[in-house]
Amino acid sequence: MADLQDELHDPPEVHEPPVPRTGPYVPRGGPDPQPQPSAHAEPDPGAGRADPLERAYALLGRCPVADGYSGLPRALRELPWYDLQLGESAVDTDVPRLRRGRVGALFCALHLPEGLASDRALGATLEQLDLARAVVVAHPEGLRLARTAGEVLDARNCGRVAVVLGPATAAALDGSLAVLRVLHSLGLRVLTLAGTSWASEAGLTRFGEEAVREMNRLGVLADLSGASDATIGRALALSRTPVLATRSAARALRPHPDNLPDGLLAELGAAGGVCMVPLAAEQTGPALRDVADHLDHVRAVAGPGSVALSGTYDSGAAHPQGLADASGYPHLIAELLDRGWPEPDLALLTWGNVQRALRTADFTARAAQERKGP
Repeated sequence: MADLQDELHDPPEVHEPPVPRTGPYVPRGGPDPQPQPSAHAEPDPGAGRADPLERAYALLGRCPVADGYSGLPRALRELPWYDLQLGESAVDTDVPRLRRGRVGALFCALHLPEGLASDRALGATLEQLDLARAVVVAHPEGLRLARTAGEVLDARNCGRVAVVLGPATAAALDGSLAVLRVLHSLGLRVLTLAGTSWASEAGLTRFGEEAVREMNRLGVLADLSGASDATIGRALALSRTPVLATRSAARALRPHPDNLPDGLLAELGAAGGVCMVPLAAEQTGPALRDVADHLDHVRAVAGPGSVALSGTYDSGAAHPQGLADASGYPHLIAELLDRGWPEPDLALLTWGNVQRALRTADFTARAAQERKGP
């Protein structure tokens, strides 16, 4: 009982919080918090009652971060030996830093290196998928593979970081829906549509439309970051599940090609999609406040139900000052609290919106498979 009472208190040390033994506290058997968007953006009346960083840790204890993009599998391929459980200085992500950053779920990207021959795409994707699974198996005290929204929640309740496989590059399909089904059977949950002949500047071809429908049937989420405006518009109209933009900030603030213009952000919000703002200096700017500016903008245009976070750690991207590795999320949340973000909107940003997308994809897939029947 004493341990339980200890966990219910806010972290005693703000600047260097203790690493929890089993991850963020969640009541046994308690329901998954599903906060609703605020009706307006008035400052939280409790904002002056505690230091913003203390409040950030308390909030993240209830609703940890679902990090929408990690390049960890590719980064680990370059290392002869590593131990993520004790800590690994050669990468941006390890279990101690994930816990300090209050990360509850991590999407492991299976993207391919630039210039890879198309006939190697599938093999390279399978190699990265196999490596990601092996990393989880090798670190059972900190990581747990999750295929569904329920498994993500179970991992969090057990004090593990849920590892979700994807996004992967759609070029790995090589024009075959059978390959998509095999990748899904191995655990793939997110597929990036950009960079294929069937999701080009002209939009989705007939095969591209069938691929999106099959993704809906399987429960694989579409990632639209880097896709053309025509592809994004058609995918939004066609998909029956929420789509993701796993590495997209606001083009109105920074004209990066992967960032989304306000028109598409509004469409994404109307369709229930999720824009995952990256912690990448090239896309958002060199400072933590620049990232907060993008989050403010996306929330205002797409709505609080359509914004989330994407670390882009271990992907080769430079990161804003103060967000150098996966432990920096509480400082970003503290900045947003200082700006008057209501806690329900922050709970959606960190956890709720991603969990909703996964849960909706699971439900849609089950319904489609039941309708088809044996």
